[in-house]
Amino acid sequence: MDTAHTTPRRQALTGTAGLLTALLGALAGLVAWLPYGRRGLFGAFEGERNTDVLLLGLPLLLLGGTLAALAAFAAVRGRWRTALALTAAVAGLAALGYGLDVLAGPQAVSDCGSPC
Repeated sequence: MDTAHTTPRRQALTGTAGLLTALLGALAGLVAWLPYGRRGLFGAFEGERNTDVLLLGLPLLLLGGTLAALAAFAAVRGRWRTALALTAAVAGLAALGYGLDVLAGPQAVSDCGSPC
């Protein structure tokens, strides 16, 4: 909880910790995206690609990872309303990602049925 007696040094340390938390969350989102990105961009049959994995999936996972890490940071600091709002934003991004199917591989990678 911030009070009127918070020193500038403590504020700087808290801000730095928040920035590092956000960067680690973005890195976690990137690591989670890599298998989908590789399969969607390079693992297709005869050059078929799914660019939605790059154009929609990557930003959603980067933003989702960042928001999830910041939600955990806010919860640790005792900012429950902020943590709840960030968790709701992560849930909204997850619903958007599932709705748009942004992590789907190219059609050739999916099961083609019994003739294959």
